[in-house]
Formats: sequence, structure tokens, C-alpha cells
Amino acid sequence: MSDIEARRKLFLGPQIRKLRRSLKLTQAQMAEGLEISASYLTLIERNQRPLTAQLILRLADAYDIDVRTLAPSTDGATLLGLQEVAADPHLAGADLSQQELQEMAEMFPRVADAMVRLHEGLRGAREDAEALAESAADRAHPGLGSSAVEETREALQARDNYFPELEQVAVDFAARARMRLDLPQVLTTSLVNHLKDAHNVDTVIMPYDVMHGLLRRFDRHRNRLMLSELLGPTSRTFQVAHLVGQLEAGELIRAMSNDPRCTSDSSRGILRLTLSNYLAGAIMFPYDRFLEAAERLRYDVEVLASRFGASFEQVAHRLTTLRRPGAKGIPFFMIRVDRAGNISKRFGGGVFPFARSGGTCPRWRLYEAFRTPGRIVVDLVSLPEGQSFVTVGRTTERASVGAHNPGQELVVGLGAEVTHASRLVYADGLDVSAKGLVATASPIGVNCRLCPRENCNWRAFPPLTGRLVVDPTRRSVTPYHFVKD
Repeated sequence: MSDIEARRKLFLGPQIRKLRRSLKLTQAQMAEGLEISASYLTLIERNQRPLTAQLILRLADAYDIDVRTLAPSTDGATLLGLQEVAADPHLAGADLSQQELQEMAEMFPRVADAMVRLHEGLRGAREDAEALAESAADRAHPGLGSSAVEETREALQARDNYFPELEQVAVDFAARARMRLDLPQVLTTSLVNHLKDAHNVDTVIMPYDVMHGLLRRFDRHRNRLMLSELLGPTSRTFQVAHLVGQLEAGELIRAMSNDPRCTSDSSRGILRLTLSNYLAGAIMFPYDRFLEAAERLRYDVEVLASRFGASFEQVAHRLTTLRRPGAKGIPFFMIRVDRAGNISKRFGGGVFPFARSGGTCPRWRLYEAFRTPGRIVVDLVSLPEGQSFVTVGRTTERASVGAHNPGQELVVGLGAEVTHASRLVYADGLDVSAKGLVATASPIGVNCRLCPRENCNWRAFPPLTGRLVVDPTRRSVTPYHFVKD
């Protein structure tokens, strides 16, 4: 049997095993339902036997499932992580091919994830050691914590950035507190009144010089929420909702933050803060009403922001959480960058394969938003692996804290695969056909270190997966000439 014939057969062992466990069935019980032997099912789960068309039909009939859910679906972030592992200098000579990494991600996803997490821990340890060395030399405070942030991101990605427990808290709270969520103009007042009536917490706006650089502070002894006068209206609403969430579901959030992926107090603390922010967003944007509006408006972020009394960034963030089974929105990814390309926020790693370190691709028109503040920049981009996305970017600002601490201009980016273009207002007028993508899509990479594109005059670094070639007799459009391993 040729390699092509083998690839046409469906080896879905991990998916079948996951389905069986979700149904709480033993191998013997599932084998009986499929009219095969338990030993044959064992071979299927080990990917030693393919899944035939007849068995797929039996699965769909016996367990009432959509067979499309069994299709192999490699987590792009995991595969990208494995590529970073394979490119590590300590594995020089291992010669791990792209096909081998793909097969590991598909056939042994938990092992692949463990390898990526181990490599991330080692990389974080190296970075922390370098930071300590630099701080010792400069007598400065060490800047640690990159691994804690990555652990938090992994915990969010494992849940697809969707937390039904917190969504239910928001629904129950709105019903119990009789919130007028349909009137964003009075939402802040309603939340402030609830804090006072239910928790005896006063909310006050404080001068920025009294806040000493803080934007929000909850004084537990005086039962007082203090908000800086520098916060805009949408930020004030969010900060009040944040405290409401902590007081209404503090124990639940603490329990949920004990995620096994978070191995330090720092990462668990970041996850608690992130979950509190998630709940604040769920309170401001009730799931059903927000999803209905998003679909009707074809995900016009600026109109959604006006309708719900929120900022562009708040709406973009909420759009990444619409992942309820049976009522999903477009699967978006979100990213926030500064002018230097540093990523300060990212969600939706299962949609777009973000690099675990470094910035993004300079060819991405996302950065053009800095040249046109307040205006949306639309781009059609394609990755080397063939995935294509419609992306939008718009500037946002962090609050200024006086003359000596001016506000920071950032760009928030939002993107979705071109397969969802018909549902997305920003794709109007774009040619997302196969021929159109070849002609008009910007060819970007994840970042320079992980991009295999040759002859790119935007390249800032040679790729990790290529061997640098130095030829003093030649000068090409790119400063780095390399040979793919």
C-alpha cells in the first residue's frame, strides 16, 4: 500500500478514545455498540487500524454525533510549539520532519502538549536566568514571569476561552439583581447601586494624584471602591463590573484558578484576574443578546461598541469568548500590540498559531493602524501553511497618568478564517476565492524566526528551521540567505 493510499484512510484513534471517554463507556461497551470486538477497537484507538466508512455510520447512528466532529483537527498552537521544540539547538541533528511533528500532534496530542510545556518551562528558565544575570550586572530588579503568563494562556486555550460556569453566574446575577442590561447608559449606575445595596460598598471617583498611579483600588476595610478620574466611561463600567464579579463569584473563581497547567502562585494569580475580567465582560455583554446582535450586524465591532456602551477592545475581547456548544459565534483571534511589535494581549491561539515568544510579522498591515488612529484597517493575510484570514486592526489608548506618564497608543487586532467571510462585514469587497487569495492576500508568517519564506525583504531574523549561508559575493533583497533543513 502506497503512502498516498495510507493517508486516504482515516486513522482517528485519539478522537475515538476521546469520544468513548466522554460517553463514559468501556472499550467492551463501545465495541458491542459498534458490533466489533474489543481487541479491534483497541487497535483503532491506537491508530493501528483505520476507521471504515461503515464504522463511521455506525458511530453516528449509535451515539447521535455529527461525524464531522471526528475529523482530525490539529491544534495550530501545539503544532507551532512542536516546531519550536524541534528547532531548539539542543535537538540539533534530530532532523524531525514537519510530517513527524504533524503526526505526533494528531495521534498523541497530550504527549505533544506535555513536550511543548516542558520546552516552554526550559525556555522560561533560560530567560529568567538571563534576566537575573542582567539584573545582577545592572543592580536592577529582575523582570521574571514570562512562563507564568504562558501557563495562563495555555489554561485559557485548553477551555477555548469559554467558561460556562461564569456565563451562568452572569445570567443569574442579571436576573437576581434586575439589571437593565438593555440600557448601557444606566448599566454603570445599576452596578454601582447593586454594590451598595447588596455588599454595602460605596463607589467614588478619586483625583489621580490621590490614587498614586492606580486606576482602581478596593479598600476592604472601608468598603469602598475607588476609581481614578482618568478612567473613561467604558473603563469605569468594566472596573465596577470586575468588582461585582469578584464579590458575587469569588469562591468559584478561586476554585477555577487551581488549574493544573498553572504551576505557580503567579500563574494562578494571573488566571484569577483573567477569570474576573471574563466575568465582567459576561455581565456587560450578556451572551445570547450579544451573539444575536453580532450575527445581525455581521460582527461590526464599532456598531456593537455603540450598542453596548463599550470600547472597541472590550467588544473584540468578548467576541473571542462566543464558543458555547450549539450557539457559537465566528471563532476569532485577538491580539494587542505596541509600536515595537510587543504583544501585550492575545486570545484565540486555537484559531491563529501565535508564536510563544517574539512579536508578529512586520508585513501584516495591522501595524498600519498606527498611521491612521481611530480608523479600521482591513487586511487579507495568508500563512505559509496555507491558512488565510480576514483581519481588522484599530488603535486604542491606555489611560494617561499625568504629564510624566503619558498614555500609550496600542493596536487591537481581530481576525477570522476566510471560510467565515460571508458572515463578516469587513470581508465585503474582498476576493476570498482561491485565485483571489493568491493575488491579493498579504503573505505573512507567524514571526521571522518561525517563517520559512525565502526572499522576504521584511525579514529581521533568519529562521530557526534554516541553515544560515554567508556568501560575500552575493547581496539579495533579504539580508539573510538560508537553506531549509
